[in-house]
Amino acid sequence: MSLDQYLPVLLFIVIGVLTGVVPQIIGYVLGPNRPDAAKNSPYECGFEAFGDARMRFDVRYYLIAILFILFDLETALLFPWAVALKELGFFGFLLGLEIVIVLTIGFVYMWLKGALDWE
Repeated sequence: MSLDQYLPVLLFIVIGVLTGVVPQIIGYVLGPNRPDAAKNSPYECGFEAFGDARMRFDVRYYLIAILFILFDLETALLFPWAVALKELGFFGFLLGLEIVIVLTIGFVYMWLKGALDWE
């Protein structure tokens, strides 16, 4: 393999980085910078902020977030598995079934622990 095969990938990376970075630099350099008290004040849904911005969240919020990531990843893994199921054969089916069983056990555990109960 020669290095010229990697040229399209390198160009793709460079163009992607430039597309993300150049507008930010242009905005920072050419954008107006006129801060005042109203612009620097905290804004929270149309009224003055109350309480500390660093308040603690209930642990159930994080449990729901973890559950979302867990089942989002499960969905992301099941689609390619289902598409390639014929090529994977019975052993591939058993591996996918193992993933589903482990995630189902995790779901039932979280359900029994009350992680899905939002009060």
